[in-house]
Amino acid sequence: MPRTLWKGAISFGLVHIPVGLYSAEKRNSFDLTMLDRRSMKPVGFKRYNKETGEDVTWNDIVKGYEYEKGRYVVLTEEDFKRANVEATQTVDILSFVEQDQIGSMYYETPYYLAPDKRGHKGYALLRETLKQTGKVGIANVVIRTRQYVAALIPYKDVILMNTLRYASELRDTDDLEVPSSNLKSVGVSPREVEMARRLVEGMRAAWKPEEHRDTYHEDLLALIEKRVRAGQTEVVTEPSQDEEKRPAKGEVIDLMALLKKSVEVKGQVRRPQAPAKARGRKSGRKAA
Repeated sequence: MPRTLWKGAISFGLVHIPVGLYSAEKRNSFDLTMLDRRSMKPVGFKRYNKETGEDVTWNDIVKGYEYEKGRYVVLTEEDFKRANVEATQTVDILSFVEQDQIGSMYYETPYYLAPDKRGHKGYALLRETLKQTGKVGIANVVIRTRQYVAALIPYKDVILMNTLRYASELRDTDDLEVPSSNLKSVGVSPREVEMARRLVEGMRAAWKPEEHRDTYHEDLLALIEKRVRAGQTEVVTEPSQDEEKRPAKGEVIDLMALLKKSVEVKGQVRRPQAPAKARGRKSGRKAA
């Protein structure tokens, strides 16, 4: 079983469903050690008292909020919980909305919610209701020391809780320089749009997440293994002097030609078939 990050209950109306919160992420990452390039020995970091210079052990470290310069209020895990006991133990559903109303930029981190033994009936009821109505629950939840707004989404037989960004956490797009939606004003022709649509249709496929994997992670592991076999473990690779080949500044790109070539590569250029009679005569056979 994965480690439980949090235990509490889903609450909507007068219904309380006891659940546990579990991380839905499993990231590929490298456990890299920082080294002194002069000796290739590990670099350590000391926890020390900035006033006395003395080392400080983890047991002697507490967290504090600086309310005045150099003066702190000490806060423990118990303080974070006591600030609002109910908020730290409840996924409080506020409303139900259509999932497509939530912009993709709002989604942040996925978690799984799983019921404890007392919550199976209520959990199944909520999950199936979400499925049948096509709605997602919008809730407030506190994880560790922060309150989130979150979306509860049915996923297979599980209720997925995805934390959402607050609107105030997203930067405005007004300061970005982007092309006008008037395609004619930016020089995009109807033929280019049609060719781009054909390319999209030619590359259309069903979403199969299991087909996608972190190939960069694999490539980096292969590079590491190659360096080990070659005995080049302590070589510091310097940046390449070769400049990346890019279109020259101001160079005019023939977008239509690139689109057409892309479609041809995908094998999507279908020549119109000749009428049946013409095909029959050409092949030496009589048309039926």
